[in-house]
Parts: sequence; C-alpha cells; structure tokens
Amino acid sequence: MRKFINYLKESYVELTKKVTWPTWSKLQSSAILVMVASVILAVVVFCMDFFFQKLMTLIYSL
Repeated sequence: MRKFINYLKESYVELTKKVTWPTWSKLQSSAILVMVASVILAVVVFCMDFFFQKLMTLIYSL
C-alpha cells in the first residue's frame, strides 16, 4: 500500500511541477485543427463510399 501512495504523490508532483501544459489559445487552435481534419476525413470517406456504391450499382445493373 505504501508503494501505491508513493506512486500517487510522485504522479501529482510530476503533473504539477514537471509537465508543461499548453496555453488556452494553443489548446483551442489544436482542437480546431483536429475537428477540421476529422470533418475532412469524414467527407473523403463519404465520397469514396458514395462513388463505390454508384459504381457497384452500375456494374450489377449490366
């Protein structure tokens, strides 16, 4: 049990003293970048799926 308490104390010290946290503006810009990239990826996957569906419909209708 002592090792676990020591681990918690060391983790707290590391998170409060040694970790460099991003500023609020940097965090916002990173979040926006991730959201934009996710939307772009979703649109690309949607387009690929849509065109593949149309291609398969065309092939099976022959």
